[in-house]
Parts: sequence; C-alpha cells; structure tokens
Amino acid sequence: MAFGRKPVASSSAKIACDSVSARSLASATTPPPSTLTSILPAIPQRVLIVWSQKSAQRAIIVAGCLGTIYLQLTTSPATVQFARALGANGMHIGILGALPTTMLFMQFVSAVLVNRIKFRRRLWLTVGITHRLVMLPAALGPTLWPDMPAGFWIWTLVGLTAVNYAMADFCHPLWMSWMGDYLPKQGLGRFWGRRHLWMHWSAAAALGLAAVYVSGNPEGIKPVFAVLGVIAAVCGVVDLLLFLKVEEPPVQPAPSPRLLDILTAPFQQREFRRFIGFSCFWHFAAMTGAPFISLFLLEYVGMDLFHVMLLWATSWIGGALTASRMGWVADKFGHRPLLVLSIAFKFTLMAVLLFVPANPTLAFWMLMPIFMFDALLNAGITIAQHGFLLRYSPSENRAMYVAAGTAIAGMVGGATGIGSGFALRSLAGWDFSFFAVGVSHFHVLFSVSVVLRLLSAVLVLRVEEPEAVRTGEVVAHLWHAAQRRLLRLTHATWRVDPAAKSPRLLAGETALLRRPRTRKVPWRDIVKADDPSHESHTTV
Repeated sequence: MAFGRKPVASSSAKIACDSVSARSLASATTPPPSTLTSILPAIPQRVLIVWSQKSAQRAIIVAGCLGTIYLQLTTSPATVQFARALGANGMHIGILGALPTTMLFMQFVSAVLVNRIKFRRRLWLTVGITHRLVMLPAALGPTLWPDMPAGFWIWTLVGLTAVNYAMADFCHPLWMSWMGDYLPKQGLGRFWGRRHLWMHWSAAAALGLAAVYVSGNPEGIKPVFAVLGVIAAVCGVVDLLLFLKVEEPPVQPAPSPRLLDILTAPFQQREFRRFIGFSCFWHFAAMTGAPFISLFLLEYVGMDLFHVMLLWATSWIGGALTASRMGWVADKFGHRPLLVLSIAFKFTLMAVLLFVPANPTLAFWMLMPIFMFDALLNAGITIAQHGFLLRYSPSENRAMYVAAGTAIAGMVGGATGIGSGFALRSLAGWDFSFFAVGVSHFHVLFSVSVVLRLLSAVLVLRVEEPEAVRTGEVVAHLWHAAQRRLLRLTHATWRVDPAAKSPRLLAGETALLRRPRTRKVPWRDIVKADDPSHESHTTV
C-alpha cells in the first residue's frame, strides 16, 4: 500500500529554535542577520515524515483490522475453552467476561494525565506495546511449564487479562482524543462506517481461520492457544507501529488545571449527562447475560469449540455488510436515531437463546442468522457512540469526555458481570422443566437480561442530540427507500419490451424515418390448403 507523505518538523526541533532565539535576545551583543542565518541552518533538526490525511485514514483502517485480529484471537471462545482446560468454573469465566469493563476506570487516570502533557504518541506507544505483549506468559506458560499446578495458571490468566485490559483502557482516551483532533468532522460517520466494515471482515476471517486451526489440531487447546497468542501479539504490535507516520496535533488541555474541574466538566452538559446515564443502564442490562453465551453453547447445548468459533466468525459478516451504510445514516440523520434503532432490537439474541434446544447441529443453524443480526446491531451502537463522543466533545479536555462517556458505564457493567458470575455458580445444578422445556441457570440470567434490554430500549429515548432527526422520520425514510429499491428491482425483472434508445446523431445529421411495422402477425393468415373451413385452396 503506497501512502503519500509530507515532512513536518518535530516538537524537539521547534523547541531548539525557540531556545536559540531566546539566548540571542538575552545576549548584550546581538549578531547581525547574516550571522543568524549562518547559525540556524547548522542546528540539527529532526524532521518527522507523516502521511497525508487520505493516506493516514487508510493506515488507520488497516491498523483497526490488525487490532481486531489481536482482540479476536485473545478473547475468542478459544480463551473460554483454554480456561476450562485449566480447571476454570463459572466464577472464573464471569470474572474474565467482566474484566473488559471493570478496568475502564483506567480511562480516568489517562484523561487526567493527558492534560499534563503536550503530545501523547510516545506514552501511547509505550503502554500500548506492553499491553499487546502482556498476554504471552499466560498463553505460553501451560505449554512450556506443564508441571505447574493448574490453579496457578488460571489465576495467572485472570491477572494478566486484568493488566491487559487496564493498559488497553489507559490507551483508549489517548487514541480517541488524538483521532478527535486529527480527523475532520465532515464525513466522520462514513469514515467510522468504512473502518468498521473492514474490521468486521477481519474479525470474521481471523475467527474462521482460528476455528479451522483449532479443529484440525489434535494436540489439545493449550498448544493451539499458545500459537494464537503469538500471532495476536505480532498483529497487535504492527497495529500500533502504523501510527508512527500519522500526524499528531498537540493536546488542548482543560481551561482549568484543577483536578475537580477536569473530572466534572463532562457532567456539566445536559446531553452528556443523559448519554452517560443511559450507557450505565445499558451495560448493566447487557452484562447480565452476555459474558456467558460461549459457556452456554459449550456446556448446555453441547456444541464443540470449532462450531462455537465458527458461529462467532460468521456473526461478524452481518456487521460488515451494513457498517458502511450505518456510517452514512449517522452522518445524514444524526447518531441518536442510529443508537435508538440499534438498542431497540438488542433483546433478540437473548430471547432466542431461551428457546435454543440442546442439539448442537440444530442450534448452530438456528443461531447463525441471529448472531449476524446481533453483530449488525453492535456495529450500529459502536458507530453511534464513537461519533457522538468525538463530535460533541470539545477539543479542550476531550480525553475526559471520552473517559466519562465509556468508563463509568463500563465499571457498572463489570460489576454486573462479576455478580452474574457468582449467581451463575450458585445456581449451578438448579435445573427443571417448564411445559416440556428445559430451564437451566443460564436461562434465568438470560431472562433477566431480556427484561433489562427491553427497558433500555425505552431509556435510550432520553438521549439528546440537538442536530439529529427524529427517529420516526428516519424509519419512514429508510422504509420508502427500501420500497423504491424493491420497485426498481421488480420493474427491471418483469419488463419485457424496454423503450428503444434514440440513436446518437452527428452534426448536421437528421434522424432516419422509422420503418412502419404492421400490427398483423404474418402466421395468422397462413392456413392449410385442405382446410374445409377456408374458402380458398391456396395458401397466403
């Protein structure tokens, strides 16, 4: 991939020039201009070559695909199976599922720190590369040192996963504030849509290939997970190194340096307060059942790891097919309608899981379109949330707005996931039949999650966006657009005699007279010569 580049003087070069100017002004004998011109070119200046805006956006999309591969290989159902092979139970699985949101408090630490620095690239890269390598001991340890007790490796996996997510959440406000200052506001939704389109295809390909590798390797999950961990680390590091050539605007610090003012700034805006309140309840509703879907398919349904990973891999196709269109909807109508429509149907997956039979083959084909539909909704929620945060957060103290919009809700979801894990373990063995339908401890959590998700569909209406179009108008527009496309499709399918195009004429040329055609069909006048019903014995 060829990227256009332009040279930009680095901050150290600018500081060096300023210091030389200050010393020359402070001296008693100021050298003439000819002397200054001879001095300044001799100062060593470090020039940073950066990509153009268009090339940088392509690099950001490629980096997002590599980061998605890292995330999928380290958090796929193979991780759940790896933990089960080490002896993990429902409590451990619940903790692992809750850690991505529990560690979101690190975003506040990052948001406070970013107001004390001028450029964030070096800090972001240092923490980010460490974050991409920290899972290697947990992935390689059980294979390299198999004599260690299994309990040691279980808690090593849990602890390093916590560190991994803590570093990831520390880097998130740094990256989001960087992108918010760098990417243009015009067409931001379309860019996120294109990025998520390729990220979803990358996730589908990564999980699909990983599923094939897992199913074709008879050595067990431990060596397989070690190989997946190494591949994920390589992709994750390359993802971060691509940002070395992306231009970084300087940080715009908060107007007030007081810590209390920095922390409370997002809550002083009505739109952000309502957005944060809804996000908290939504994470509470989602994390009641979401961390246990893979465990439910493995234990209750009896599906093998290959089909579970393949199910998640095909689910990403649903988001890939519609992510670009959702970005267009966010740009044209606003982020609120997209968020409302996505949340309104998020109960579907949990509701279907309540009726999934304990038949692996039937459950796989039954859940495949539902998982694709759920991934479609997840893409809409992510595009709407990212666009809302970057569009309506000010340049000053942007990192704190990003942290407040995601971290508080994440901590609520993390606590919910841990509590649900304890509840799942306490309800283990509590199974019964209701109208010939088996009910397990998984069904109890999924039922509660369905009710909470339906309440979220009502609470999302409280989110405000001044420039957004009403959701009903968006639905009417999309419905009429679908009808027009259907009519064009049927018209093109059933039309037999399309109108002939007029010929292209040269200068001074007149159209030729069309040859008149008779309406009579020639073979209607042809009869048999020996037909007694006809007066003539000749044939026309």
